[in-house]
Amino acid sequence: MSSIAEETLLRLARRFDQAALAELYDRYNNGIYYYALRLLGDSSLAEDCAAETFSRLLRALHDGGGPTENIKAYLYRSAHNWVTDYYRRTPPLPLDPEVDIIEPESDPCIQAEENIIQSQVRSALRLLTADQRQVITLRFIEGWEFEQIAASLQKPVGAVKSLQHRAVSALQKMLLKNG
Repeated sequence: MSSIAEETLLRLARRFDQAALAELYDRYNNGIYYYALRLLGDSSLAEDCAAETFSRLLRALHDGGGPTENIKAYLYRSAHNWVTDYYRRTPPLPLDPEVDIIEPESDPCIQAEENIIQSQVRSALRLLTADQRQVITLRFIEGWEFEQIAASLQKPVGAVKSLQHRAVSALQKMLLKNG
């Protein structure tokens, strides 16, 4: 079923076709999980986020809502909202050093320096607005195009470019301030 077009998959999912729902999960779960993991720095929270994202999709479909055309953008927006809600409810937790991917044969001094840099970048990302954080993550980590990000944020492409510019400037100031 993996070759089914997104529009057909969405139509079948609205009818709660089990194969279509499984295909949606298989197609997008890993991306949602890793997106949440990069923002949260905690694998169990990322699992919770991914699970809740798909649960929200099912509830929305059951209630006659949900995405009308772009499932991927809808799911990432839902995951982003979950992460934003989490940060509003909870102070930031210490970072899990095992989340960072570093070559095992690297010098321990280099590993320590990379861990410090990654920690500083994550801390700086947390200080951005929710939309700025999502633009930076989707653009530079996930590799999305401006049009895809605009669909996810439900904003014009120009607004996304502006958000990116302001976010990069803010990150630059924060990171340079900390050395």
